[in-house]
Amino acid sequence: MTEKSSPLLDLIWGVSAIATAIGRTDRQTFHMISTGELPARKIGNRWVIERTRLVAHFTEDAA
Repeated sequence: MTEKSSPLLDLIWGVSAIATAIGRTDRQTFHMISTGELPARKIGNRWVIERTRLVAHFTEDAA
């Protein structure tokens, strides 16, 4: 029986870390998340986003 390997998730945790990744302030980033402009999810009390989805979000808009 072979095991399926699951890809590792590269997650960015917290508004500050997400803001750093996209070059925005915490306030700008929180606004983008709360309006649904960024595909982040709230887990517990922290926002989290998968790095590949974040990159795809910006590259799709540019295309």
